[in-house]
Amino acid sequence: MRSSATMPGAAALARPASGAVAGRLSLTGRLFISVMLIIIFEGAVRKWVAESSTLPLILLRDLLAAFTVARALTRGHFRRLPQLSTLMLGWSACVLGWGLFQLTLGESNFAVLLIGLRFWLLYFWFGIAAAVGMNERDYLVSLRVLLATLVLMAPLAVLQHQSPPGAFINKSLDDDEESIFVVIAGIVRTTGTFSFTSGFTIFINVCAPFALGAFEARKRKMWHRILALAALGALIVCALVSGARASIVYTGGMLGLYLLGNLVFAPMRRKGLALFAAVVAVVAVIGLAYVFQSAVEATQERFQVAAQSEDFLERLTAVFLGERGVLDRVGWLGSGIGIGSNLAQYVQFSGRTVFVYSETEAGRTLIEGGLAGAMFTLLKVAVVVGGIGIALKRSVQTRAVFPTLVWVAISLALISWPVIGQLTANGMFGVLLALGLLSLRHPTLRLFG
Repeated sequence: MRSSATMPGAAALARPASGAVAGRLSLTGRLFISVMLIIIFEGAVRKWVAESSTLPLILLRDLLAAFTVARALTRGHFRRLPQLSTLMLGWSACVLGWGLFQLTLGESNFAVLLIGLRFWLLYFWFGIAAAVGMNERDYLVSLRVLLATLVLMAPLAVLQHQSPPGAFINKSLDDDEESIFVVIAGIVRTTGTFSFTSGFTIFINVCAPFALGAFEARKRKMWHRILALAALGALIVCALVSGARASIVYTGGMLGLYLLGNLVFAPMRRKGLALFAAVVAVVAVIGLAYVFQSAVEATQERFQVAAQSEDFLERLTAVFLGERGVLDRVGWLGSGIGIGSNLAQYVQFSGRTVFVYSETEAGRTLIEGGLAGAMFTLLKVAVVVGGIGIALKRSVQTRAVFPTLVWVAISLALISWPVIGQLTANGMFGVLLALGLLSLRHPTLRLFG
């Protein structure tokens, strides 16, 4: 395992922040929570109120994110992570220069370039700016808000699961029943407050390490235990009724990693308590799986049908390396940074999103950026290796698996999410990155005081 110096800014991240847990939220903390809530609920506004709100809501959260970055810059907050900030500044210059180069050679246009800079840079900067500008209270309140939305999302997801595809709660204002994604006939793939199924899957992925961290955190009162169990139960319920294979596999994997890591990292005097927590978690999973047996059976059938129609290994390879034939379409210059994003497609095709370049993040990165895309992929690998290395070190120091869980989630997000292609994934990654960097500054999760 490489040392903490692998990742720029590791020394700064390893030092606990001096911000007090008590007191009012800072402006950066309020901005961060506002952006997070807009990302979570903008889909509900688009679905059930007005589809025309798409661009205004995106513009609002982008302005808040940009203001967060500008505030961190003018206040000197980036000096708290000088190496990481310098690396990000250099990468930004490369992306801008490459985008202008593509523009000059006729492979892009100005509107697409602006969209590309937004997807390739803005929310990465937002994640870092929020991490360097927030104190521990901001961090803990943000986590409480996130877990509260998870607990509130579970009943909505259950209602969607139990409602027919044509029900108002399962479709947008202008959708018809035939356009609704289903697990099997009559059972929808739930979307929660998001406009599409992938948004709900990404939300579950973001919440998972923090729900498990809350279950691991020290709890002083009975209601603390109830809240922690509610967050864990909501996570399991959302995964069970999601109808998404990725959510089931991911949540099960994270739960298994939590149970194993909690037993490994816990000090000897707390091994018994860790084992008891593992038993409670397993019982909760079994009990909820029994309650939502119809959802489990539908997902099992979906797994069987998918296994007959597609090669799992080929699908997994496509997620990490791109679809078959992607390399044949990749040029050294690229097709234009931002051209493969759903926002660019929305603008070019008058409100319709058509992924004509690539459906996977790996393929889209290479097709859009060419050599710059290859550099982006290598940069992601470096962040994954460095981040998990530091997180493991923090887990050993604090005897808690929580930091490692968060950085496993970030690593999978970087590799498999459509971060530069899809609006919700792009924004939620910025949120997850900020919380991940803060988890290294505050590895002991004092969620309940």
